[in-house]
Formats: sequence, structure tokens, C-alpha cells
Amino acid sequence: MGPDRLQENRVSDFDYDLFVIGAGSGGVRAARTAAATGARVAVAEDRYLGGTCVNVGCVPKKLYSYAAHFHEAFEDSGGFGWQLAEEPSFDWATLRDNKIGEIKRLNGIYGRLLDNAGVRLINGRASVVDAHHVEVGGETISAEKILVAVGGWPWVPDFPGNELTLNSNQIFDLDDFPQRFLVLGGGYIAVEFASIFNGLGSESHLVYRGELFLRRFDNEVREFTRDEMAKKGVNLHFNTNIEAIEKVAGGLKVTLTDGRVLEVDAVLAATGRRPHLAGLGLDRLDVATNDDGSLKVNERFETSVPSILALGDVTGGPELTPVALEEAMKLVEHHFGDSTPESLDYERVATAVFCHPNIGTVGLSEEAARERFEAIRVYSADFRPMKHTLSGSSERSLMKLIVDDASDVVVGAHMVGEEAGEIIQGIAIAVRAGLTKAQFDQTVGIHPTGAEEFVTMRSPTRR
Repeated sequence: MGPDRLQENRVSDFDYDLFVIGAGSGGVRAARTAAATGARVAVAEDRYLGGTCVNVGCVPKKLYSYAAHFHEAFEDSGGFGWQLAEEPSFDWATLRDNKIGEIKRLNGIYGRLLDNAGVRLINGRASVVDAHHVEVGGETISAEKILVAVGGWPWVPDFPGNELTLNSNQIFDLDDFPQRFLVLGGGYIAVEFASIFNGLGSESHLVYRGELFLRRFDNEVREFTRDEMAKKGVNLHFNTNIEAIEKVAGGLKVTLTDGRVLEVDAVLAATGRRPHLAGLGLDRLDVATNDDGSLKVNERFETSVPSILALGDVTGGPELTPVALEEAMKLVEHHFGDSTPESLDYERVATAVFCHPNIGTVGLSEEAARERFEAIRVYSADFRPMKHTLSGSSERSLMKLIVDDASDVVVGAHMVGEEAGEIIQGIAIAVRAGLTKAQFDQTVGIHPTGAEEFVTMRSPTRR
């Protein structure tokens, strides 16, 4: 339905056509896009514009990852003839405060985007009163549709001393830099911050209850990343957990379930995020949830109460900003557009992990492909990048393609190495388009680059 038709058919009994709870990436995109169709839109946000990604997620994490890479760059430069006049030193406060300034700038941009789109921004935590009403700051507002886009919130397991841990919302703004740092967890956030603080100069530890971190990633990628992180100095403790944390004179005493005791200055509990639904009032309407507590939605992003919509991390899908953005576009097309959009292809969503070295991946892992297809071919290259022939670093890169043998279609692409995310973004277009290995082979590489390996791997590593 176009803007003019929407204006004509607007239900005048409601204050707004769409009320969005949460001004994160998905909520802001949905609000702006809906407003562009002529819909009357309001957004309520009780914390910060831009949500997790801008404030305590992707953006500050990537800035800190850049900072951590300089340590290696200083070391690598010697082999290329650079002589530093003095030993480099790191000032945590400079990084932290410059990051704060950049986030404030982005907060302002998000505010202006909403204002320019004609969206009303309300500061406060909204709660759902019924299927068409919300309450925020003492004001009751009616809406034809209510969108829940509040994202996730860090979760910390229960053990003695867990109140002494930091969560992923707090880690960016520490008063003092921790010279000894421990991360509990095995997901994106855990491996990224173990690498980041190691690169910034901390004695870094990662504790994970499982046999190997990054569950659901390709096993060869996981193993390769484990070995490279260990070479860089991250202390990895698998098949163990934290039994207790105590505050001591020198910092924090962490007792592990395998009996080891570590003394550190800070502990990050990177043990996952859960939908931030507390206090929203959805329980009043008995809105259906999945087993993990996330909101159950259909292909139109409707919950079990059709006027209440949901997208992003609260729905239990991939906790990735670009996914929330794409969901927002499709949601608006479903409810305010002229046509029914194609379903979002969640299987071929590319992603990156900004550990050191970086991981980039799209499509199926080798393990998933073996379950899906009768026969596959695996092409892989494990090599020392050209840069390190002079730097002296022992860092290696891994590149890998998974091919369905029957159709020759490339169904998975994986990389561990410098700028893996940048490289896989381009490869993701080819995988999403369903290109064959023959078409990869027909593509002329760019020499000398590491990325050319993706079009020069001719012989299968295994079948």
C-alpha cells in the first residue's frame, strides 16, 4: 500500500499506525521505513539511540579491535625496515574516551534520522497495556500495530561471586585497564574480547565449559582459530568453568572447576544475551514464546497477538545487526507496502568474528553440508600470508570452500585471517547467488592478494 492509499485508509481511532518499542538498529530502520510510506510512527527508547550495536556492541568492539591490532603492527614493522624511536605504550583512557565521543556522534545521527523521517521519539521504557495500547512515562498511547524491537540483555550464570563479573554492556568503559583479564564464555563476544585485551597488553584468559569455542561454526575454522589465538598469547581453558570468584587484595581470585586458581583484575562474563522483555507487559496478553524465552513470530513478524510484531534479537534468530535491518525492511513491506516480500534467507547470512585473526563465514559448515548433501567436495588452503614473509610473524590464514558435488554449487565459504570479514562480504554475494565452483575457477584472481586463493583452489582437499 503506497503513501497516498495509506493516508486514505488510515484507521483514525489510533494515535499511531505503528508504535516501536526500542530504538536499536531494527527498530529505527522499521520506524523510518514505515514513516516513508506515510504511516504515523512513534518510537520509545529508555537507554540509548542505536541500541546494542552502536553503543555496546559492533561499533565500539570494532574500534577496540582496531586498537588491539596496532600492537602486532608495531612488531611486524621491523622486518620492513621501520625502527621505532621508543617502546610503544598504550593509554586506555584515550581509547575509551575517543570511543565515547564517537558513540555520542552516532547517537545524534540516529536522533536526526528519526526526526527527519517525522517519527516521534519518546524517552522512556514503554510497556504493553493491551493489543493496541502502550504506556510510557505516564502517557497511554494507542497504535494499530506495536513493534517490539528491544534486543537482548547480558545474562550471567549463577555461581558464588558472579556479582564481581562485568557484562558486555560494561566492558567498554572501565576506569582502569586490567593488566590481567579473564573472559568466561565461548561465543562471539568471548573470543573477540579475549583477543582484544590480549592485543592491548593484558595477560588474557578464556574459560569455556565446552571442548571448543564458537559452537555451530565450521570445525576446521574453530580448530584453526584456537591454535592461532594460542600462538598470539591468549590462555585457553576448555572443558572447565568458574566455580567461584573472590575479591582479594591483589584483584579477583577465580577458582575453576578443574581446581586451578587464577588471579586477575577483571572478569568478563560473555555468557550470552537473552531477550530484554522484562517489564514490557507481554505476559498480560500471554504472547507465545519459544523454548529459549524469545518471542515466536510468523513470516510476517507477527506474534501470537497479530497486532504485536517483533523482530531482531527478541525473536531468537541470528543476533546480527544486518539481520535486524533486513527484517525491518521486510516487516514494513508486509504491513505497509504494496507487495509481499521474499522470505529472508537466514542460511546464507554472512558473518564475521573480530577475534585475532578475524573469522569470516557464509553458508554451510563442512559438517552441516555432509548432513545435507549426498556428496561434497572441500577445498582449503592453509598458508602463511605474503606480508609475514618479512614481518617474521608465524600467523597463518585459512580459506575454505564447501561444494555440493552433484550441482557444483558453492554452499559454504570460510576464512580465518586478516580482513576476513571484508573478503567474505564479497564472496557472500557469490554464495547467495548460487554460483558454482566452475564459475569461481573462471574468475581471474587479483595478484598478489590472499583473497585470490578463493578462485585458485583447483584440487579438492577431501571429499
